[in-house]
Amino acid sequence: MTNPLLNITDLVDFPAVKPEHVVSGMKTLIAQTKETLENVTREDTPATWEAVIEPLEEKTLALSRAWGVVSHLMSVCDTPELRQAYNEALPLVTQFWIELSQSSLSKKYLAIKESPEFAKLSSTRQRIVNEELVEFKLSGAFLSEDEKNKLKPVKEALAQESQKFSENLMDATNAFSLLVTDKKELAGIPADDIESFRETAQADGQEGYKITLQVPHYLAVLRYAQNRKLRETLYHAYVTRASEFDCGGKFNNNDVMLRLVQLRQTEAHILGYKNYGEVSLATKMATSPEEVVHFLRDLARRSLPQARRDIKELKAFAKEKLGIDDPQSWDLTYASEKLREAKYAYSDQEVKQYFTEPAVFNGLFGLVQKLFNIRIVPDTAPVWHPDVKFFRIENASGEKLAQFYMDLYARPNKRGGAWMDNDRVRRRHNGRIETPIAYLVCNFSKPVGDKPALLTHDDVLTLFHEFGHGLHHMLTRVEDAAASGINGVEWDAVECPSQFMENFAWDWTVVEKLSSHVKTGAPLPRPLYEKMLAAKNFQSAMAMVRQLEFGLFDMLLHTEFDPSKDSIQGLLKAVRQEVAVTDQPDYNRFPNSFSHIFAGGYAAGYYSYKWAEVLSSDAFSLFEETGVLNPQTGKKWLDEVLAVGSSRPAMDSFVAFRGRKPTIDALLRHSGISQE
Repeated sequence: MTNPLLNITDLVDFPAVKPEHVVSGMKTLIAQTKETLENVTREDTPATWEAVIEPLEEKTLALSRAWGVVSHLMSVCDTPELRQAYNEALPLVTQFWIELSQSSLSKKYLAIKESPEFAKLSSTRQRIVNEELVEFKLSGAFLSEDEKNKLKPVKEALAQESQKFSENLMDATNAFSLLVTDKKELAGIPADDIESFRETAQADGQEGYKITLQVPHYLAVLRYAQNRKLRETLYHAYVTRASEFDCGGKFNNNDVMLRLVQLRQTEAHILGYKNYGEVSLATKMATSPEEVVHFLRDLARRSLPQARRDIKELKAFAKEKLGIDDPQSWDLTYASEKLREAKYAYSDQEVKQYFTEPAVFNGLFGLVQKLFNIRIVPDTAPVWHPDVKFFRIENASGEKLAQFYMDLYARPNKRGGAWMDNDRVRRRHNGRIETPIAYLVCNFSKPVGDKPALLTHDDVLTLFHEFGHGLHHMLTRVEDAAASGINGVEWDAVECPSQFMENFAWDWTVVEKLSSHVKTGAPLPRPLYEKMLAAKNFQSAMAMVRQLEFGLFDMLLHTEFDPSKDSIQGLLKAVRQEVAVTDQPDYNRFPNSFSHIFAGGYAAGYYSYKWAEVLSSDAFSLFEETGVLNPQTGKKWLDEVLAVGSSRPAMDSFVAFRGRKPTIDALLRHSGISQE
């Protein structure tokens, strides 16, 4: 039996990948990589880039890509059989990477750094060696054998607990559904969403309207349902996912979270750091947890006065106009939508009719083609689900620069949220360039009936965000894999190109080309756009402090929290008292579904979103000064930021583009937060 995970040369044959390939494939690739590792770390192997780094990179990239395929499939089409295979292979893969990171390879890197040949390496390769030495330190390579033996089981357990967190959340999300038989109970919910409920029920052989906790269903109820009891039911189910209140505690993440925090704390102490926050920041732009906490609290200080005015206005409106005397958490999204309609005379549902999927993609592709002198054309490839689309990016001469998959719609057994991940990185190999390949994944509502999918403007922003990540990965010109695309970019700068792209989705010349009414084909009317623009920063201060709440909770959890005597829920409550303006019910278990920090790589790093937003807002302000669609400014962004990957520090790239270091002013201005 041929294993499609072995010897992937170009595109992955996704339909051919079966659960039975996973363990055997990983074992084979790990064995091959171990053999190469033994060869390059022998005493008689010269400490050079060509003798050590190149041959090992060949094997580690093959292993990483194959495991990335399996992990990707777990995210987009989880099955019991695939999950079992994944969990059987996970310890093998984790153990190998720990062994590699703690092996004598670190001595070879040190020898390369200290050799006369180091000065002859390109600046990119010198940076790769230096950054890899930092990673070796963080992995425990320079510890005693006794300390290494203590660290290894900690890292293995961290991988397993993170996976368990993710599984619990997915299972808890899928476990809930509500069948509504009386359509009157769905009053206020848009017809498209009601039809989606009906199709979901029909797919399960049921009559009526089946509502799940997939984000499009959940938001449709919270935002539009006049039925307050229905909103409360969905809210309660959503915020108690994977907690002691959900499914009889079957998928409870409480102990998983505590173990993750304890394990990270143990890891930090073994490595010689005070806390996990310091470990996380060792490879980021921010220099200390204290700097991050100050940054977040400073933003909170600037945002809270306006946020308090926002919530006061919302509660008064809910009482006076909606008859809700004591608005609760499940009322706020609904009341906010009604208040926005009242203030700006439009609704998300009205806007949604103009953002058809084909029009949005034509506009997005047209924008990046103009700014970066590229072409995006449909392509074909084996895919993991019939909904998946595949595209190729070419330069002006028709040469292939990159390819990407686009998986847009929410469905059962697919992880929630939106993300970009890399399938293959750009590099020079055997004298030729291997072009990058990316996954772009969202969870939008599927097309209903014979109409194209309709996107909210928030969906459009999400699409632009993830495409910004994709451009960062795919338009790189770096030829060394370790510094190519987003590889090696400081984590708190990674979000800059993605958040930067969101700004274009607010510019009229772009928005006009993104829109085409689902029935008439007419573009978004300028008066409606002006209302959207006026409402752009509606409750922006409330949104700001909500994100600051998440970031502050995350950093304090990984610095000041004592798992032996403190409670995670207690810490969140204290943070909310400091920076939040909305009250949450006692049963709210937000941390239990906070995948970013417990299963998604953002531990002690969630602040990165706001940190990078300072960079992206300031960067976009140059486009505002020179012309939003100015190709020269676009070329400068491509040349100085997107193309250089991590071949130099992110701050150097920002300064090369902007001509100075970033300031917070543009972020506050773009957010409409006045400084008094």
